[in-house]
Amino acid sequence: MDYVVEMLNIRKEFTGIVANDDITLRLKQGEIHALLGENGAGKSTLMAILFGMYQPDRGSIKINGKEKKIANPNVATKLGIGMVHQHFKLVSNFTVTENIMLGSELHNLYVLDKKTASKRIEELSKKYGLNVDPHAKIEDISVGMQQRVEILKMLYRQADVLILDEPTAVLTPQEIEELGKILKNLIKEGKSIIIITHKLKEIKAMADRCTVIRRGKTIGTVTVAETSKEKMAEMMVGREVNFKVSKTEATPGEVVLKMEDVSVKRGKDVVALKNMSLELKKGEILGIAGVDGNGQSEIVESITGLTQADSGKILFEGKDITKMPVRSRIANGIAHIPEDRHKHGLVLDYTIEENMVLELYHKKPFSKRGFLNFPAIRKHADHIIKSFDVRSGEGGKSIARSLSGGNQQKAVIGREIELDPTVLIAVQPTRGLDVGSIEYIHKRLVEQRDKGKAVLLVSLELDEVINVSDRIAVVNNGQLVGIVDAKETNENELGLMMAGVMKGEEE
Repeated sequence: MDYVVEMLNIRKEFTGIVANDDITLRLKQGEIHALLGENGAGKSTLMAILFGMYQPDRGSIKINGKEKKIANPNVATKLGIGMVHQHFKLVSNFTVTENIMLGSELHNLYVLDKKTASKRIEELSKKYGLNVDPHAKIEDISVGMQQRVEILKMLYRQADVLILDEPTAVLTPQEIEELGKILKNLIKEGKSIIIITHKLKEIKAMADRCTVIRRGKTIGTVTVAETSKEKMAEMMVGREVNFKVSKTEATPGEVVLKMEDVSVKRGKDVVALKNMSLELKKGEILGIAGVDGNGQSEIVESITGLTQADSGKILFEGKDITKMPVRSRIANGIAHIPEDRHKHGLVLDYTIEENMVLELYHKKPFSKRGFLNFPAIRKHADHIIKSFDVRSGEGGKSIARSLSGGNQQKAVIGREIELDPTVLIAVQPTRGLDVGSIEYIHKRLVEQRDKGKAVLLVSLELDEVINVSDRIAVVNNGQLVGIVDAKETNENELGLMMAGVMKGEEE
């Protein structure tokens, strides 16, 4: 049997946590192999070991049948291993070509040879169907395109084994389909691919085999075509998982939040939100569906105060809050689970304890006469860590940066729900979470609704929007296309509306 990579009995321990406990993974030549596991199961650690970012405490790695010590990423690159990280490592004001050259620069008598490089990038881009413009600046291209740049970076360095960490977490449904095609092209050309993921739908669509790990141990490797989603979910979580959100019929109360003709400009010329009017009632979950970048962020930011509306007004419990500062909005009962947990959710170099009181540290019991009350802060953080199963090496004392993405997400969600807000705005709340955690978060959102709170759910996952929401508002190009009842719609109808086709006017 031809294995290009064998990771045998790998163990890796960090302070207080065994990330990998005797894990074995074998990658065949020319296959797409999924690595499936819950948040913090040890998937990223295992791949970081293969890419030379960590050294294993025990176990061995064979590349093409020969045992190798991968001391650092440069050694991995020489061995033909490339990795696309979950958070891309690109310089945003450099061009595509400059980013791809970084670290393996072509030069001619010490002058960078960008011309040859961009020609090669163009050839690679054509060969694998990537459609990347070598001269574009990173900050001007979509997240999906940035990911393709990362894939090109590996191909440019002649990688044969490609590792993709959570490659679909930031993509729209259309881009996910495209990525599937790209990966199949790569396999045709003789590459072998490992994708780290916990999205079962995509494993079914893309992968040949799947290795499941749970709490740092290998549970088993299965052939994807012969294994049901339910079975894989159970291997991953260790119990049966309910994919349907169980909830009763909503009984909405009065309108608590109202947008009246709100417009927001992005930059000087682009109108990102055009005359948006929406009503959110107590005791309901209003979902917002749309392809990424169609005004969702502006809706959320104008309500939370991160962006000022250029015209129109926003009413909360009957009073005009259009110009109210962010802190006052939070104090009045508007909580926000932001889309980007790194940029807007956490201070990565603070501990979890500190992060859990970012909105409350100036209030009792967390401080008194300007002095912080650490026991109270600790107690509050521990409560969130317990209720939301936030896993980390050292509990509340852990630095936020050291937690896996999914655990950072659970901490942010816990913090916002514990504020006991009147309006909870949840943007991509389950991004990067595994099925077990998703099930839990959905339960908590429905529970907020049943307590008579208003929940605004913004998500790019259509099945999430349909399953969790009571009503769904569809946006396209900064405008409201229409509002549908979640029980009476389907992905197809929403997809058409997201493309700007009004309800009931299909050809």
